[in-house]
Amino acid sequence: MTLIEILVVLVLLGIVMAIVAGNFIGQGEEAKRKAAALEITQIGSTLDLYKLEVGKYPTTQEGLQALITAPAGVNNWNGPYWKKPTLPKDPWGNEYKYTSPGAKMPYEIISYGADGKEGGDAANKDITSY
Repeated sequence: MTLIEILVVLVLLGIVMAIVAGNFIGQGEEAKRKAAALEITQIGSTLDLYKLEVGKYPTTQEGLQALITAPAGVNNWNGPYWKKPTLPKDPWGNEYKYTSPGAKMPYEIISYGADGKEGGDAANKDITSY
């Protein structure tokens, strides 16, 4: 084999690896988005149980922490409702934003995506509870 043939093979291998790696990277971000949506659904189910027992959803000020420790003045709190001792973070390590009442629902749970900032597209697109 000549040096040119070896270089051509290396370039072709590099192109194939770039295509394959690009596909895997895209799937990784999509998997994180799906995981965030699933966890938001789980938090929503936990909030629904909280509402059944307490009679209302936690306020924005009480936040998701109300699922772990009883807020002041709340009757019928039988928690903790979240099984872990700490609040969940989205797959990118950011806290979920909780608002109650929400704009379209009794509450909203939002992950701001990979960049942790409101708005965006692709991996940076917000994931919300509605």
